[in-house]
Amino acid sequence: MFGTKGLIHVYTGNGKGKTTAAFGLAVRACGHGAKTAIVQFMKGSCVYGELEGVKHLPGLTLIHTGRDVCIFMGEENEEDYAEAARGIGLAEEFITSGDYDLVVLDEINVASDMGLVDSNKVVDILRRKSPRTEVVLTGRNAPQDYIEMADYVTEMREIKHPFRKGLDERAGTEY
Repeated sequence: MFGTKGLIHVYTGNGKGKTTAAFGLAVRACGHGAKTAIVQFMKGSCVYGELEGVKHLPGLTLIHTGRDVCIFMGEENEEDYAEAARGIGLAEEFITSGDYDLVVLDEINVASDMGLVDSNKVVDILRRKSPRTEVVLTGRNAPQDYIEMADYVTEMREIKHPFRKGLDERAGTEY
């Protein structure tokens, strides 16, 4: 599908669009008949439009991990660690099995930055990935190890955002 060698992508930065880009790649891959898995880490609420949209894609497995609240650094609890461990266990299976063409680890960079996921564990999984599996890591504050391993690194940089004008988030664009 992607060729004989699956590559690693990192989408990071403080700008909008990291998850959107990863989900767009998943849609594209599914359109080519790829078997795709998305594991979302600590996304908070399950009321994201992209979750409803991708449920209709053939060949796509979607796993949502984390509590249904937004957590900030220093507010983590045991459930957050347990959910992150569940997510990384599934991610390892998807990435190393050879059964998937594309695996997206949405917000893994943030989960790593917060210490919910050991970045060394993620690096180990990436080193053992199936040679044909493409992997995307999203979220702010990507660890340097991920950036060094990646074949693609894209930094989304906020230049202007409606939040700065006091506008609330809007269904269909921010979630």
